[in-house]
Amino acid sequence: MQKCLDNYNTTFASFVAMLDYHQTQSINSHWVRCPVKELSVESLDKMSPNHMNPSVFALGVGEEAISDTTEHLGLALKVNGELYPVRETAYKTLLDRAKIGGSILPKLSRETLARVLNECLHLSNTDALVLIRDEKVSAVHSGDETDYSVLDIDSLLEKLTQKLDARFPGSEFEQGYADHSIASGLWKLSGQRESLIGAYIKTLSAYNDKAKLDKIVPGVRFITSDTGVASAKVSALLLGGAYPIHIGGCVAVDHRHKTSIEDFDKALDQLFAQFGDSIKKLEYLLEVYLNYPVNAMIRVCKKLALPKKAALEAIDIFEKTYGGGVATAHDVFMAMQEILFTLKCEGTPQSKMLTVEENMARALTLDWTSFDLAKAVDY
Repeated sequence: MQKCLDNYNTTFASFVAMLDYHQTQSINSHWVRCPVKELSVESLDKMSPNHMNPSVFALGVGEEAISDTTEHLGLALKVNGELYPVRETAYKTLLDRAKIGGSILPKLSRETLARVLNECLHLSNTDALVLIRDEKVSAVHSGDETDYSVLDIDSLLEKLTQKLDARFPGSEFEQGYADHSIASGLWKLSGQRESLIGAYIKTLSAYNDKAKLDKIVPGVRFITSDTGVASAKVSALLLGGAYPIHIGGCVAVDHRHKTSIEDFDKALDQLFAQFGDSIKKLEYLLEVYLNYPVNAMIRVCKKLALPKKAALEAIDIFEKTYGGGVATAHDVFMAMQEILFTLKCEGTPQSKMLTVEENMARALTLDWTSFDLAKAVDY
């Protein structure tokens, strides 16, 4: 699969491979600052004169990038006089620069949409910061330094590993992922198992399968994006099950207000200091007893807006296996993890999986007793 294609994604088995990938991306990415009114959108559908005509595009833009954009977004953007296909990741930020939005816009013909965008862009008195990567425009951010700050992914990765090595010696890179919209990495902290989650494991061992508990280790996940999808953030996890369990501890540095790598460095100190507090929130769920756990699970899944089909499957499995009677909020929270496993098996995109995982972690801060009602409810 070519990197110019909108559905491109890749995984990494080693940190060296992931860092090398993003260092290469940084070198080959171009950030162009220019007045918004000087941007010009052109249609790129099969009826467009630009269709399959590389000669009108910027040097280096190939037929595959043009054809892929024709099949997807169908727009091109002229930046400083050079024309580039527009990646789907750039659509929202392009609308933001034009100060327009709405569900009707995608229904317009590409020619009409390009004309509407140009009418709005050319009225602007602000600047844009355009990201050109892998033969396409990947984002059109605000050019005001207080609105968007470039935080190179390779620099964030280097800072994170420095912190992990200093705070959690022996941390191990587990896996990495990247597509055109988001990048993520997973580390396990096997050497800190006893200090970070020892008390939690001891509590669980009283009524859980010890063999399964032996596999649980603490971990952290890094997520970031330079196309406006996510801030630079690191979250606390439990690893060893069918899917990582997000336990709520998270620090994030937005790409705004002239933030820097040093700000990310300081935020990491907060996460590591709060790791124990995140575990305590999970432990607390063991003390919350629910008289109607299935009803509570339905209400919590609805509250968190978790994917309906996968949630209903997880609820059905829990109802059939928990045996009836009272259950703890911890039992229900763990049963909810089946949602992630189902989505993974269905081939759900990684970016959506990460969003669902974060939403599910909000369950740790809910008042579970308020969802524990006798009256049944439909999802």
